[in-house]
Amino acid sequence: MNALSHARFDVLGVPVSELDLPRAVEIVEAWGRDGTKTFVCVTGVHGVIECQDDPELLAIHRRASMVTPDGMPLVWWANRHGLKTVRRVYGPDLMAAVCARAPRNGLRHFFYGGGEGVAQDLAWTMRARTPELQVVGTYQPPFRPLEDHEMDDVAGLINAARPDIVWVGLGTPKQERWMDAFRERLDAPVLVGVGAAFDFLAGRQRQAPAWLQRHGLEWAYRLVREPRRLAGRYGRIVPRFLLLALAEGAGRPRGAAEKGANRL
Repeated sequence: MNALSHARFDVLGVPVSELDLPRAVEIVEAWGRDGTKTFVCVTGVHGVIECQDDPELLAIHRRASMVTPDGMPLVWWANRHGLKTVRRVYGPDLMAAVCARAPRNGLRHFFYGGGEGVAQDLAWTMRARTPELQVVGTYQPPFRPLEDHEMDDVAGLINAARPDIVWVGLGTPKQERWMDAFRERLDAPVLVGVGAAFDFLAGRQRQAPAWLQRHGLEWAYRLVREPRRLAGRYGRIVPRFLLLALAEGAGRPRGAAEKGANRL
């Protein structure tokens, strides 16, 4: 393995990267600097369950160069099977950490996604935190699939801005599909799907307290705040993940990621 290599562990067929936040930041920065064309899935229980019913989404996760453990259940899964160095790599934390190191890494950033005005608010907020941060563009896509000519226009817009990292805030599974569809159209080395990070970091939504996050209860906090939007999702995802985890015998040992999951 080279200095940027990392192993993966299997969670219900999804190859999740064996790392922590500092390691993820180091790798993403290196890819951005050296021009490695790749994409990163930030995946928790929601993404794992979506992959159970969507072979295309599972294939996208297997093509990703990194699938971060964005959820304490994935961390507990790893830790229980001897992978004690695995820690949560939460989308907002990953984005904030890479952006905060702007004086050191000099990377150029593009923010794609979010609701009305969110990407612009995010750019303003992140620059206020780190004045050296280079945000070279933002784009709010329509709430529908893009036509082919629109995809060409968007790719042209992003390429003209010459970012090193495109942060994608569309939510799962839209952002994973977008990264896979745009990977060959874009010159930017790194695409990272970070979901609700746009709203959290722009101050549009409140994050769960740290102690709830540590105990794997962020979903409950978000459910209380947005019951109409999230009740159906969490009512389907949480019980199913628990049942599948039990049926799996609490997971597989290290190195047992399904065939096709790369050891990077």
